[in-house]
Amino acid sequence: MAAEISQTLDRGLRLLDAVAVEPAGYSIGDLADRLELNRTVVYRLVATLELHGLVHRDRSGRVTAGLGLIPLGQAVRPVLQARATPVLRALADEVGATAHLTVAEGEEATAIAVVEPRWSDFHVAYRVGARHDVRDAAAGRAILLGRSLTVGTPAGTSYVASAGELQPGARGVAAPVCGVEGLDASIGIVSLHEVDIDEIGPLVVRAAAAIARALE
Repeated sequence: MAAEISQTLDRGLRLLDAVAVEPAGYSIGDLADRLELNRTVVYRLVATLELHGLVHRDRSGRVTAGLGLIPLGQAVRPVLQARATPVLRALADEVGATAHLTVAEGEEATAIAVVEPRWSDFHVAYRVGARHDVRDAAAGRAILLGRSLTVGTPAGTSYVASAGELQPGARGVAAPVCGVEGLDASIGIVSLHEVDIDEIGPLVVRAAAAIARALE
């Protein structure tokens, strides 16, 4: 038997899901059609969410994501970091390279957790907060890869590699973190040494799967 839920809260969350992925926003009518709700219901939901800063209505009446969502998103980072760090530690020590968890924020990829290997004295200093275009380097393109994957993709093949794109001589291998609703992310390694992509790629994929399980 399905658990009872709050219909109003469910509708409000569906509305937030809609505006969060559409920078141009929606009119009240567009939202009513998209959510299959009466316009009056949508208007009340928008008014309530706007009161809390979670949505914004411009002068034309279009509804977009509100700045009140920013602290909510930032509050999730410590949870992601705590659950990802043991996996990143194991990966960094196994391959002798800096490991990182990267998330998409708009059209940018941002490193939110970084672990350096304990036994290697020569490795990339990759800092938390480092940003780059989501289309650049292994970490960003792995996120794009994750968006395109279909169910049944063979394990051990879903990774990408890059060389010298963000830092001369640096080589990266990354894989998407799949199956976690609302998380657009990748896990990867970056090294100043030559790397055996065929050997390291499956290890990174395995680590990405471990992070997905940790976040279930």
